[in-house]
Amino acid sequence: MLIKSHTINNIKIAEVISDDMLIQSAQDGLDLMGNIYYQGFDKIVLYEKNITPEFFDLKTKIAGEILQKFSNYRIGLAIVGDFSQYQSQSMKDFIFESNKTKHINFVVMLEEALENLSR
Repeated sequence: MLIKSHTINNIKIAEVISDDMLIQSAQDGLDLMGNIYYQGFDKIVLYEKNITPEFFDLKTKIAGEILQKFSNYRIGLAIVGDFSQYQSQSMKDFIFESNKTKHINFVVMLEEALENLSR
């Protein structure tokens, strides 16, 4: 795992880069968040490929558990990926509502993630 640092508007954003599946449970999300926060970052960019596919099946409740922890600890998160593959209306609604809050973002490109998190 590589953590690439971006500083925009005095906000430290960690871009987490890995070829491995980093988050398979809510505890993995909490551990990663704690690790990144301990290193002095305010916000995190993750890639869809590093998150278990079960995250994107809302019936598993993994997404809700993980994102609730990010909200509770006020750590901004952007997930970069191609979310058009998820056909579930509930997942589309979940992404739409998350993006409205601006605290959790589902975006297509890194640049969009950095722009949203730097506000």
